[in-house]
Amino acid sequence: METEPLLIRHDGDIAELVLNRPGKRNAFTEAMWAGLPDLLDTLAERCRVLIVRGQGDHFASGADISEFEDIYATRERGEAYSASIARALDALAEFPHPTIAMIRGSCIGGGCGLALACDLRFADDTVRIAITPAKMGLLYPFNDTKRLVDAVGGSMAKDLLFSARQLDAAEALSTGLLDRRFEPARLEPETRAYCTRLLDMSPLSATYTKKMISRVLEGQDHDTDETRAWFANAFTSADFKEGYRAFLDKRKPDFSQGGADIHKGTDER
Repeated sequence: METEPLLIRHDGDIAELVLNRPGKRNAFTEAMWAGLPDLLDTLAERCRVLIVRGQGDHFASGADISEFEDIYATRERGEAYSASIARALDALAEFPHPTIAMIRGSCIGGGCGLALACDLRFADDTVRIAITPAKMGLLYPFNDTKRLVDAVGGSMAKDLLFSARQLDAAEALSTGLLDRRFEPARLEPETRAYCTRLLDMSPLSATYTKKMISRVLEGQDHDTDETRAWFANAFTSADFKEGYRAFLDKRKPDFSQGGADIHKGTDER
């Protein structure tokens, strides 16, 4: 039986990051948060689409509260722990390829933060989502709060954070917390089918679309020299050459050798 708390599984260019503590509803330990950025760095070189999921019947029930007595023994210790979680979630949000949270059962607190750091959230009808710092006299971190507001808007974010109430799949879909909702038996095959569709698309386009949308969500409201260069340089990329040749040849494009870096010669922030 696999005992590592974070597992990596590969199916060609589709990778799965599996939270593997089913007996604890996949609650995140301090070590799991600390190890996530390096794990994601490794995965970035080895896949084109990443599924984040929990082992068993639940996605993630948040942070492992059994560690809190030690973690919050001092202010400095608590701040270091919070910074480690922020690094992990930011690393997931900044992952260069499409990421999909595949959610069953509990998706609570930090588990919801993990899902919000993914590009898309697919769930089945067993899902229960809640963000619960108000129950413990705590605050949701700024970056997590921003991702929540980006997904559901300010008023709904206040509702969820003020009340710590649980949402079922139907309401979570209607608020924007979820992007797709399936019957339990359909969640995995539908998620896989969507990921397979993404493999037929340009990896370069996906990577720089993520960058463009991040800029919009950060408040950028006009083109810059850098975003203009991203757009213009795509026309000299291997992906574009393959894409238009495939169109002319009336065949499916093969982007397996593409994904060249089109920000070369521009200033990255």
